[in-house]
Amino acid sequence: MSITSKCATSISMAAPLLMMGSAVAVAPEQLLSLEGTWVMISAYELLADGTRTTNYGEHPNGLLMVDKDGRYSIQIFRPNRAKFSSGDKTRGTPEEYRDAVLGSSTHTGQVAIDPTKGKLIFKISSASYANWEGTQQVRDYTFKDGILTYQVPASASGNGTIAYSIWQRVM
Repeated sequence: MSITSKCATSISMAAPLLMMGSAVAVAPEQLLSLEGTWVMISAYELLADGTRTTNYGEHPNGLLMVDKDGRYSIQIFRPNRAKFSSGDKTRGTPEEYRDAVLGSSTHTGQVAIDPTKGKLIFKISSASYANWEGTQQVRDYTFKDGILTYQVPASASGNGTIAYSIWQRVM
């Protein structure tokens, strides 16, 4: 391979990091571009006492979309949430409202990668949990065999729970 080809390959491999706002040199196996569409393949929580739970069920429905500028949208839903018996969103029972809120999590904003520290940085603009709006949240992540896993730290939940989200790119 010529020096020109090697340089072109190195530049093309670094491009995803540059698009996400990081110009740190890393090994090719560490490169990760979030741009694209990801589906959730798993989500679980570890409670402060070590108990593992699945607030979104064994097979949650989740979609993460990130554009080339790092704008993102995440939606996570527990399958089989209770339907509102009235058929009217404005006339749910307390239990139906609770299930609707606790069975979903959504937020939008900007996301960036710090590959040297293994961190995702979410700058949240809007969220179904209003307390997250206007915050910046940092998540440890791993990327291996095409699977992105990140953890929501206990401080974000406020109750000592650490949540894990596992995603696979589809586009």
